[in-house]
Amino acid sequence: MLNISNRTRLNQAIQASQLRVIDESGAQLGVFSKQEALRMADDQGLDLVEISPNANPPVAKIVDWGKFNYQRTKQQQKNKRNTKAVDLKQMRLGLKISDHDLGVKMRKVTGFLDDGHKVKIAVFYRGREMAHKDLGFKLAEKIITDFGDTVIVEQAPQLAGKQLSFVLRSNQHAKAKDTQRD
Repeated sequence: MLNISNRTRLNQAIQASQLRVIDESGAQLGVFSKQEALRMADDQGLDLVEISPNANPPVAKIVDWGKFNYQRTKQQQKNKRNTKAVDLKQMRLGLKISDHDLGVKMRKVTGFLDDGHKVKIAVFYRGREMAHKDLGFKLAEKIITDFGDTVIVEQAPQLAGKQLSFVLRSNQHAKAKDTQRD
């Protein structure tokens, strides 16, 4: 049988001369030559699939390739479904925003952060407001200090054209990722 997947080697495509063989139920049968392992798989009407090519000796399993590949594909789809893509949400503010309007926008930003999204906050300068660039940086600093330790500034405030932007992400999600790594 040919190498169906570009990563998984089957039957004759297996290159190692010695293999640690596992049967369909998961029990280890021992270390055999490639020819003996292929004969064992053929006697059972199954395929020899290289599971761990980097082990010493490589591990091969005697399985029904169609069933094995189907289950592996379904597991990958399930894992893909369970992963959540982190979106970059954007919130636009004017330089002369009132305190109440700022509060409304920040509640919306808090909701995005609680959902695990990153938030890009953009402060727009209009007309002659460009003469007062420092007011935008003060507004950005006020927003960051209002959130306090609940957020991490992923991108510091930067002025690009008529827009001052910075990116925030939730500190709780960063802690959750750190605990998962440990």
